[in-house]
Amino acid sequence: MATSHTARTLGAAIITVGVAAAALTGCSGPGESTESAEYTLWDPYPDRDAESTWAQAIDACAADLGITIKRNSGNTGDTVKDLTTAAGNLPDIAMVDNPKVATLADAGLLTTTEDNGFDVSNIEENILSAGEIDGKVYGVPVGANTLGLYYNPAVLEAAGVDIASVADYASLTAALEQIVASGGKGITFSAVGTEEGSFQFLPWFWGAGADLTALDSAEAESALQLWTDWVSTGLAPNSVISNTQGTSWDEFLTGEYGFAENGSWFKSAADEAGYESIQIPGIDGGVAPAPTGGEFITIPIQEDTSRYETSAKIVECLSSGDTGATALGYVAPTADGQADQLAADPSLEFWTSAVGDAKPRTADNLGISYGVISEQLYTAVQNALSGASSPADALAEAQAMAAEKLEK
Repeated sequence: MATSHTARTLGAAIITVGVAAAALTGCSGPGESTESAEYTLWDPYPDRDAESTWAQAIDACAADLGITIKRNSGNTGDTVKDLTTAAGNLPDIAMVDNPKVATLADAGLLTTTEDNGFDVSNIEENILSAGEIDGKVYGVPVGANTLGLYYNPAVLEAAGVDIASVADYASLTAALEQIVASGGKGITFSAVGTEEGSFQFLPWFWGAGADLTALDSAEAESALQLWTDWVSTGLAPNSVISNTQGTSWDEFLTGEYGFAENGSWFKSAADEAGYESIQIPGIDGGVAPAPTGGEFITIPIQEDTSRYETSAKIVECLSSGDTGATALGYVAPTADGQADQLAADPSLEFWTSAVGDAKPRTADNLGISYGVISEQLYTAVQNALSGASSPADALAEAQAMAAEKLEK
């Protein structure tokens, strides 16, 4: 979601190692010459300039392959819009938020790994599957991020809350009540009426056993009732209705809140503030699956199919090991890359495990249906938290609207 990447939020990188050198790992060797040419790469990172670790990684790959890579940056939404309107002028490489891969594939704009020859056998399945539709893989994850439950040890200690006691929805609610009773504030999160709101609600939705194909299930209602009760009883602030993930984090940084749901991209800031993390619990215990955030590197369809060979080498260079992931502050998409990251920074172990337990928003072969469902889901969350509808009514309307739109 970083939202979101839609759910992706650009923040402080979670890893700081020498990227330019690392970018050479996994690229073609000196004996593999590639015809000198210019290749275009579109990405959604306008804040990462030519001096950024990401730009350095791209430049290192270009130098190693003996080509020029012309980079064009925009925000995630513009990248998708530009791709769908760029008939006849598609870039060689395009990076998009992982739920959008299905949209572009459905529009007939992307090659599959069968078309371009890229090997995805070493990529973690739960990260890769966001780009898989009907058995075909349309892109490669540069890395992944996800959500966790940050907590402020000082606030918990003052309230007499033992973090080990937080194991399910009921015990978390009890901890929030104890914090508020002691004069602190409970939990902050983002329930904004955008993909960020869906992104943050999904762990509680999935953790209650709900399924995105049945928004009006009893399990879905229990998840939305949890959030609604938190807001109505003052365990969460009314501001969550308009909070982005960034503004929610700003609330948490005041030091007044016991808990905050937010992403791995805030790890550095959390470390600096002395905050710690646990995975979001399920309704009856265990770990709730959080959604994967992050971008996929895709190879759009070209008239000159001979370009795919070099495009695949660019993708390999940026996705191999921890190269692109480290440059962008993501958990690497391969076991080897994750091992490299942990060797450089053992404190990443928590987020590596969290990404391992996460699942893509388009799971269960939802594909392009996810966008329709997500819109109805965050609308239901808004209606319930604002008091406009009960959780049951809000979700019933959401399911009816999703069904109607998907039938068209």
